[in-house]
Amino acid sequence: MNVNDFDFHLPEELIAQTPLLDRTSSRLLVMNKETGDVDHRHFRDIIDYLHKGDTLVLNDTRVLPARLMGVKEETGAHIELLLLKQVEDDVWETLVKPAKKVKVGTVISFGDGLLKAECTALLDHGGRHFKMIYDGIFYEILDQLGEMPLPPYIREKLEDQERYQTVFAKERGSAAAPTAGLHFTEELLDEIRAKGINIAFITLHVGLGTFRPVSVDSIDDHKMHAEFYRITQETADLINNTKKQGGRVISVGTTSTRTLESVAEKFGGKLQEDSGWTDIFIFPGFEFRAIDGLITNFHLPKSTLVMLVSALSNRENILNAYNEAVNERYRFFSFGDAMFIEPQKKETHQ
Repeated sequence: MNVNDFDFHLPEELIAQTPLLDRTSSRLLVMNKETGDVDHRHFRDIIDYLHKGDTLVLNDTRVLPARLMGVKEETGAHIELLLLKQVEDDVWETLVKPAKKVKVGTVISFGDGLLKAECTALLDHGGRHFKMIYDGIFYEILDQLGEMPLPPYIREKLEDQERYQTVFAKERGSAAAPTAGLHFTEELLDEIRAKGINIAFITLHVGLGTFRPVSVDSIDDHKMHAEFYRITQETADLINNTKKQGGRVISVGTTSTRTLESVAEKFGGKLQEDSGWTDIFIFPGFEFRAIDGLITNFHLPKSTLVMLVSALSNRENILNAYNEAVNERYRFFSFGDAMFIEPQKKETHQ
C-alpha cells in the first residue's frame, strides 16, 4: 500500500489556528463505520450517539510547557530547547535550534540563570541530551519559564495555555496534546456519566513523532516512533467487562487507540494493567481487538493518523468523509473540529 493512497486536497485556510471559546461548540462529523454514511452535528451532540453501557476511554496525559528560550553562556547566542522526554532524573532528550551551535559541554541559561542546561550527548537525529541544573522543583520552574509546544502548522500565539490541555489532563509528560479530548468540558462529561456511560482513563505521552511526515513510499517501510503508555487494572477491568456485557468501547483519540490496541495485542485480546513503550503502527488490514468506535480530529494528508482511522473503517469511507469535511469547511488538525467513527450498537447479552 502506497503513502499517496492516503492523500487528499486540504486548503491551507482550513487549518485551525486558534481554539474556539466553547470547547463543545466545534462541529462533529459522524460517520457510520460500516456504510460510510455521514451526519453533520456539533460536538455537544456526541451524547446522542453514546449508549448506556458503553465505555469512553480518555487519555489523561498533560502537556509540558516544553519549549524553552535561552542563551548560550559563552556567547549569548539565542538557543531554543524543546524537551521531548525524560531519560533519567534530570537528563532530558531534546531538540535544539540552531543545533550546530550546541556541542557536548555547552551550557544554556534560561530565565537569568533560574534554570541551566548542560549538553551531555549528541544524538543521531540531531537531538541532544541535556542535564538540567536548578534549585527547587523542576516542574514549577518549567511552568514559570516554558511555553506550550504547539504543532508547527499553528502560527498564532496561544493566549490561554490551558486551552491546549484537556480538562482532565493529569499525568505530566506529553510533548503534544491528545487533541480529540480538547472538545470535552466537565459539564459534558457529567452528562455522559449521568446517561450510564462509563469513563475510563489511560495515559500515553504524545511524542513529536506524531507530527513527523511519512518519508517512505511504501507503508510497510515506515517505522513508528515509540511513546510511553500506562493502563491501570481498573481501566482494564472496566473495558473487559464492557465487552463481556455487549457494550461498545469508544476510544477518544488515536493515542488512546494505540495504547489499548498495544495492550490487547500483547495479552491476546484481553486488557490488563501494563506500562511500557509502544511503536504500534495501525493501517488498513489491522485487526482491532480493543476498540469499537473512535472520536478523533481531522488529520494531515498522507499521515499515519489518516492510515489509522482508515483501518477502523476503510480508506474509501474515510477519504469520502474527509472530502465532505473540506467541502463543508470543517476546521482541521489540533484546534479543529471532530469526527466520530460510529460502530453499530451491540446487542446486550442477558
